Amino acid sequence: MGKLSVVISAFNEENKIEDCLKSVKFADEIIVVDNTSTDKTVEISQKFTSKIFTRPNNPRLNINKNFGFTKAEGNWILSLDADERIPNDLTEEIISILKIKNNKISGYWIPRKNIIFGKWIEHAGWYPDHQLRLFKKEKGKFEEKHVHEMIKLDGESDYLKNPMLHNNYENINQFLQKTFFIYVPNEADNLIKNGYKFDWKDSIRFPVKEFLSRFFAREGYKDGLHGLVLSLLMAFYHFVIFVNIWQERNFQEIENKDFLKESEGEFKKANKEIIFWITQERIKKIKNPIKKLTYRFLQKLI
Repeated sequence: MGKLSVVISAFNEENKIEDCLKSVKFADEIIVVDNTSTDKTVEISQKFTSKIFTRPNNPRLNINKNFGFTKAEGNWILSLDADERIPNDLTEEIISILKIKNNKISGYWIPRKNIIFGKWIEHAGWYPDHQLRLFKKEKGKFEEKHVHEMIKLDGESDYLKNPMLHNNYENINQFLQKTFFIYVPNEADNLIKNGYKFDWKDSIRFPVKEFLSRFFAREGYKDGLHGLVLSLLMAFYHFVIFVNIWQERNFQEIENKDFLKESEGEFKKANKEIIFWITQERIKKIKNPIKKLTYRFLQKLI
């Protein structure tokens, strides 16, 4: 049977780390990389493991996670954050994977239930939210260029059935702090490095595209007010990414005599797309085939 090392990177997580550690007591070893916490994170972790390593708190989060992987003695690694939990059914599934002899799979994607503002968000792109977290030692590591980089795997991968739990954003302040002060600058910098060509119209297009994708295409409306608020927050998040790119250009003004007219055109396009998606979702609920065809015909005229 393969041996499992759980690696957790944490910074000031005294309110969450214990439940995380309790959920992985089945592992052969637990490694905690403490990012120089100033609370009781280390004290609580010591109840579960002696393998605690303190490192400088690096904004590029994946650097310390990769360091933790190098300290693992198991031939399998499970990478977790302090706000994630492994339920019993997922525990059993992981143990069954460890029992497979000569397993040719190098890593497994695990679905993740995101609990946001007190509710499991089932749509809007938040589920199944597969994460590559279980992998053979030396077969995977995080790329360190970007905050949201996934683990890069050397070999074949497969998917597990049972999800982990992610106690994601608990309140609005937490969402704003994390997204706008950590993720936004990183996303903007990544776009610039990848050759993004500045276009003022993206100040409208970025948030509109994100809202349509979250609320309609990925059915965020099925999560009710939670889905609407999260779709709007993510739209605003992408607007702020644009503003950060504009800031990098020293808030450069554009020369455009028809600015109002062109802005109007972009807003009209956005309105047209919203009406299209609303009609599309209504069509799905129509059972009468003739009525459905009529709506589709009218939709093309919009």
